[in-house]
Amino acid sequence: MLTMIYKMGLCAEDSWRKLRGFRHLAKVIEGVKLKDGIEVTEDDKAAA
Repeated sequence: MLTMIYKMGLCAEDSWRKLRGFRHLAKVIEGVKLKDGIEVTEDDKAAA
């Protein structure tokens, strides 16, 4: 059973998409707001 699951994982790995924007991942985990990949600050909200 374990071998079958391992083989299925290897086959599925071929079709997985790579994460783009992985540099922003730490910011997202910290709770920083991003819009279109750009960090949104309070100053940006007030200017809009």
